[in-house]
Amino acid sequence: MERKEKQELLYGFHAIMEAIESGKEVEKLLIKKGLKGDLFQAFFMQVRQLNIPFQYVPIEKLNKLTPQNHQGVIAYISPIEFHDPEKVITEAQEAGRTPLVLILDKVTDVRNFGAIARSAECAGVDAIIIPDKGSARINADAIKTSAGALHNIKVCRVKNLVDVVMLFQQMEIQIISATEKAEKYHIQADLTKPTAIIMGAEDKGIEQRLLRMSDELVKIPINGKIQSLNVSVAASLMVYEAVRQRM
Repeated sequence: MERKEKQELLYGFHAIMEAIESGKEVEKLLIKKGLKGDLFQAFFMQVRQLNIPFQYVPIEKLNKLTPQNHQGVIAYISPIEFHDPEKVITEAQEAGRTPLVLILDKVTDVRNFGAIARSAECAGVDAIIIPDKGSARINADAIKTSAGALHNIKVCRVKNLVDVVMLFQQMEIQIISATEKAEKYHIQADLTKPTAIIMGAEDKGIEQRLLRMSDELVKIPINGKIQSLNVSVAASLMVYEAVRQRM
């Protein structure tokens, strides 16, 4: 079982399945376009059952990643464990804490993600929620930028952020979206309640459906000529406003 990229890369059907069965989390699976055969079908059935994110790619991409016999499949193994969002909320409540979580919508920059994790862990955020597709890879750069915080804060990887928002609302967690489209400032929101804060990518912002589902939309005051903050800075301001209100 040969590994590359600081033990994050695995290839071949058996090596990948052995890693999964031993409890490793697959961050992303790359599959050669047009791959067929009984071995692949059995492998792919397990991938679908386990909801492992996958992408079809040209064989040239796989060959660039490794010159070895990859059998048409390469997996990025996550260096962290993922958690269940419902369980995170329940554990926080049972411990007597008022839940505070971050939901990141399409935040794909690895260093921004690492910086957000660092601020969130320092602020005592219970978890960071990310989608299984369209999110930053949790790799060595992310962990380094987080100063190791990604080993200490819970990260939940989910198939659909809309489903998570619906779950949280059923659990009486208010949903606050940070967007420049808001009328209210972030300091005017009551963040002493159980809260999930949604942050979007700097270029695309938060998905419209998530905005419509939110209990409140808030913005951070901008007084300069540049009309937007780096998402990691904005996330820090949001979570520390919650910390300030709860002190």
